Amino acid sequence: MIRHIVFFTAKSPENIDAICEGLALLAAIPHSITFEVTRNSRVDLYGNDIDVVVYGEFADQEALDAFKAHPNYAESVRRVRPLRDIRYAADIVVPEKQEGPAT
Repeated sequence: MIRHIVFFTAKSPENIDAICEGLALLAAIPHSITFEVTRNSRVDLYGNDIDVVVYGEFADQEALDAFKAHPNYAESVRRVRPLRDIRYAADIVVPEKQEGPAT
Protein backbone atom coordinates (compact mmCIF):
# COMPACT_ATOMS: atom_id res chain seq x y z
CA MET A 1 0.00 0.00 0.00
CA ILE A 2 1.10 3.58 -0.64
CA ARG A 3 0.11 6.50 1.56
CA HIS A 4 0.12 9.67 -0.56
CA ILE A 5 0.21 12.86 1.53
CA VAL A 6 0.33 16.35 0.05
CA PHE A 7 0.57 19.64 1.93
CA PHE A 8 -0.41 22.99 0.41
CA THR A 9 0.05 26.60 1.44
CA ALA A 10 -2.22 29.20 -0.10
CA LYS A 11 -0.88 32.37 -1.70
CA SER A 12 -3.61 34.18 0.25
CA PRO A 13 -5.96 33.06 3.05
CA GLU A 14 -8.87 33.95 0.76
CA ASN A 15 -7.76 31.12 -1.58
CA ILE A 16 -8.07 28.27 0.92
CA ASP A 17 -11.72 27.44 0.18
CA ALA A 18 -11.09 27.46 -3.57
CA ILE A 19 -8.05 25.20 -3.09
CA CYS A 20 -10.16 22.75 -1.10
CA GLU A 21 -12.87 22.83 -3.79
CA GLY A 22 -10.32 22.21 -6.56
CA LEU A 23 -8.75 19.33 -4.65
CA ALA A 24 -12.18 17.85 -3.89
CA LEU A 25 -12.39 16.90 -7.59
CA LEU A 26 -9.85 14.20 -6.79
CA ALA A 27 -12.30 12.37 -4.53
CA ALA A 28 -14.29 11.26 -7.59
CA ILE A 29 -11.30 9.38 -9.01
CA PRO A 30 -11.90 5.65 -8.39
CA HIS A 31 -8.34 4.41 -7.79
CA SER A 32 -7.88 5.28 -4.12
CA ILE A 33 -8.73 3.11 -1.13
CA THR A 34 -9.10 6.18 1.09
CA PHE A 35 -9.07 9.83 0.09
CA GLU A 36 -9.45 13.02 2.14
CA VAL A 37 -9.01 16.76 1.62
CA THR A 38 -9.01 18.84 4.78
CA ARG A 39 -7.93 22.19 6.12
CA ASN A 40 -5.04 22.04 8.56
CA SER A 41 -6.50 22.15 12.09
CA ARG A 42 -3.49 24.24 13.20
CA VAL A 43 -3.05 22.67 16.61
CA ASP A 44 0.72 22.14 16.43
CA LEU A 45 2.71 24.24 18.90
CA TYR A 46 5.65 24.81 16.56
CA GLY A 47 4.47 25.06 12.99
CA ASN A 48 1.14 25.77 11.35
CA ASP A 49 2.25 27.00 7.96
CA ILE A 50 0.31 24.35 6.01
CA ASP A 51 -3.22 25.33 4.96
CA VAL A 52 -4.60 22.20 3.26
CA VAL A 53 -3.75 18.50 3.53
CA VAL A 54 -4.56 15.76 1.02
CA TYR A 55 -4.35 12.16 2.24
CA GLY A 56 -4.88 9.15 0.03
CA GLU A 57 -4.17 5.44 0.24
CA PHE A 58 -3.53 3.36 -2.87
CA ALA A 59 -3.15 -0.39 -3.28
CA ASP A 60 0.08 -0.04 -5.27
CA GLN A 61 2.08 2.22 -7.59
CA GLU A 62 -0.14 1.31 -10.55
CA ALA A 63 -3.22 2.59 -8.70
CA LEU A 64 -1.44 5.83 -7.78
CA ASP A 65 -0.28 6.27 -11.39
CA ALA A 66 -3.83 5.68 -12.67
CA PHE A 67 -5.11 8.24 -10.15
CA LYS A 68 -2.65 10.84 -11.47
CA ALA A 69 -3.55 10.01 -15.10
CA HIS A 70 -7.28 10.62 -14.56
CA PRO A 71 -8.73 13.79 -16.20
CA ASN A 72 -9.96 15.05 -12.80
CA TYR A 73 -6.36 15.17 -11.62
CA ALA A 74 -5.35 17.49 -14.47
CA GLU A 75 -8.39 19.68 -13.84
CA SER A 76 -7.59 19.87 -10.14
CA VAL A 77 -4.02 20.93 -10.91
CA ARG A 78 -5.32 23.56 -13.35
CA ARG A 79 -7.60 25.05 -10.67
CA VAL A 80 -5.27 24.80 -7.66
CA ARG A 81 -1.82 25.63 -9.03
CA PRO A 82 -2.46 29.39 -9.48
CA LEU A 83 -3.89 29.65 -5.94
CA ARG A 84 -1.24 27.79 -3.99
CA ASP A 85 2.21 28.83 -2.96
CA ILE A 86 4.03 25.71 -1.76
CA ARG A 87 3.22 22.05 -2.39
CA TYR A 88 4.99 19.31 -0.47
CA ALA A 89 4.26 15.68 -1.32
CA ALA A 90 5.30 12.44 0.35
CA ASP A 91 4.62 8.85 -0.70
CA ILE A 92 5.08 6.23 1.98
CA VAL A 93 5.22 2.58 0.97
CA VAL A 94 3.65 0.46 3.69
CA PRO A 95 4.85 -3.15 3.60
CA GLU A 96 2.27 -5.87 3.81
CA LYS A 97 1.98 -7.32 7.28
CA GLN A 98 3.75 -10.61 7.63
CA GLU A 99 2.00 -13.21 9.68
CA GLY A 100 4.31 -14.70 12.24
CA PRO A 101 4.15 -18.17 13.75
CA ALA A 102 1.25 -18.80 16.08
CA THR A 103 2.12 -18.66 19.74
